[in-house]
Amino acid sequence: MSRMVVVLVIGAVVVLVALWVVVTYNRLIRLRNRIENAWAQIDVQLKRRYELIPNLVETVKGYSEHEQDTFERVIAARQRGMAAGTVQEQAEAENLLTGALRQMFALSEAYPQLRANESFLQLQEELAAAEGRIAYARQSYNEAVYRYNTRLESIPDVVLASALRLNQREYFEVDGEAAGPVEVDF
Repeated sequence: MSRMVVVLVIGAVVVLVALWVVVTYNRLIRLRNRIENAWAQIDVQLKRRYELIPNLVETVKGYSEHEQDTFERVIAARQRGMAAGTVQEQAEAENLLTGALRQMFALSEAYPQLRANESFLQLQEELAAAEGRIAYARQSYNEAVYRYNTRLESIPDVVLASALRLNQREYFEVDGEAAGPVEVDF
């Protein structure tokens, strides 16, 4: 009888450990998938923003052709963002793009006709809306990364995470000045 109790206790422990492994694994995978989904949302919003930029540059170019350097910086920053491969590269590219867009919008101060241009005003509104969506998507992504990274460091999940070689994810952080929307108020 005592041998039977030992076997049952060992069996119960094995079942509990196996159950813990399954539940923990599924939780970590669910959190990882949330990060992937949140990054996909950022990617969608960035692509919308990138699609607006050529139209914006062309609209502004018509009024200030001698500002070629500013246009080239905007286009180069856009290309860098589109080519980014990691979260860190994307954040750096977004910082450059935000700075370049700020310079381009500053040009409109010198061109009153541009500020009155209907296409420019519409693009300005669309870009401001895109910036808001990017900020929201970035916040959702960073929250998902926070939850995942916290689980990877928490006991007892850290044991399974280490065994599975799950690594922490990077936050999508932008410079303090670039964290807010591009200033498009005229």
